[in-house]
Amino acid sequence: MASHRKSRPAGSLVAGIRTPALATAALTSVALLSQTAIAAPADDRPSLEEVQRKVDDLYRQAGSATEKYNAAREKTAKQREQVDGLLDSLAERTQELNDAREELGSFAAAQYRTGTSVSDTATLLLADSPQDYFDQNQLMDRLTGRQKQLVDDYTTQQAETVEKRQEATESLRTLTDAQTDLKTAKATVQTKLSSARELLADLTAEEKARLAAIEKKKREEAARKAEELARQQAEEQKRQEEAVAAAREATSGTTSSSTPPSSSSASSDSGYATKAEKALAFARAQIGKPYVWGATGPGSYDCSGLTQAAWKDAGVDLPRTTYDQVNAGTTVSISTARPGDLVFFYDDISHVGIYIGDGMMIHAPKPGAYVREESVYYDGESSIHSVVRPA
Repeated sequence: MASHRKSRPAGSLVAGIRTPALATAALTSVALLSQTAIAAPADDRPSLEEVQRKVDDLYRQAGSATEKYNAAREKTAKQREQVDGLLDSLAERTQELNDAREELGSFAAAQYRTGTSVSDTATLLLADSPQDYFDQNQLMDRLTGRQKQLVDDYTTQQAETVEKRQEATESLRTLTDAQTDLKTAKATVQTKLSSARELLADLTAEEKARLAAIEKKKREEAARKAEELARQQAEEQKRQEEAVAAAREATSGTTSSSTPPSSSSASSDSGYATKAEKALAFARAQIGKPYVWGATGPGSYDCSGLTQAAWKDAGVDLPRTTYDQVNAGTTVSISTARPGDLVFFYDDISHVGIYIGDGMMIHAPKPGAYVREESVYYDGESSIHSVVRPA
C-alpha cells in the first residue's frame, strides 16, 4: 500500500516552509519603506543650529540695512534742508529780478513820454538776453550812468536767478534719489525681519526650547570670555599703577620741580572718564526700552541711536550711523577698552554697543529685544570689528 502513495514534491515542501518567512520579510520591507517615506520630509527640515545661524544672519542683515536706512534718512533730511534754502534764495532772486525789471520799465516809460529811444527800449525789454543788446555801442552811448546801472543790475539778477534755478533743480533731483534709497533700505529691513520671524514661527515648542538652550550655552560662553577679558584688564591696570608708582619713587629724591610727564595724560584720562560716566548713566537709564530700527529715543532705540544719544547727553556729538561713528574717535584694542568706548561689530560695521567695563557693554541688540547689558563676546570673539574712544 505504501508503494502506491504519491510522494509530495520537494519543491512544495520547501515552499510551504518558506512562505511565512518571506511574508514576514515583505511586511518588514513595507514597514521600513513606509517609515522612510514618512521620515523623508523631516530630513529636508534644517537643523536647529542651521535655523539659528539663518535667523542670526537675517538679523545682522536687517541691522546693516537699518544703518543704510539711517544714512539715507539723514541724507534726505539734509538734502531737503538744502532744497528749501535754494528755493527761498530763488524766490528772493526772482523778486529782485522783478524789481529790476520794474525799474527798467519806469525808465522805458520815461523815454516813451519824452520820445527818446522808444524803439530801442522796447526792444531791450522784449529781448531774451538784454546784455547782448546793450553791448551795442550806439545804445550804450545814449544811456546815463544811472541807466547803465539799472541795466547792469537787471543783467546780474537775471544771471543769478538762472543759476539758482539750476541749483534747485539739481538739488531736487538728488533729493529724489535719496528718497528712493530710503524706501529701498526700509523695504530691505522689513523683508529680512519678516523672513526671520517666519523661520522662528515654523519651530515647534520642543524646537524652540532646544533653541533657547543653545542660546543659553552661547551666552554662558560669552560671559566666560568677558570674565577672562576683565581679568586681563585688571592685571594690565595693576602693572600700569606699579609702573607709575616706581617712576614716582625713582624721582622723589631729585630736586627737580618740573611736572611729571604723566600729569597731562592723567588730566586727559580724568576728563574722558567724567564724560564717559555721564554717557553710561544715560545708557543705563535706557535699559529695558525696546529696539526699534531707525529709532533715536526717547522711548526706543536702534544700536547707533542709543550710542549717539548717550554721548550727546555727555556733551559729545556723534554721527548718526555706525559707519560714521567708527571714525569719530581714536581706535584702541579690546584689551585696553575703557568704560564709555564704542565697540563695533561685524565686517560691515553694522552694530555698536557702549563698553561699561569687565568685558560687558550696553546695547540695543536687535528687533524683538530690549536695551540690555551683555558680554561684548555675545556673538563670538570674531564678530568684534574695532573699539573707538569717542572723546
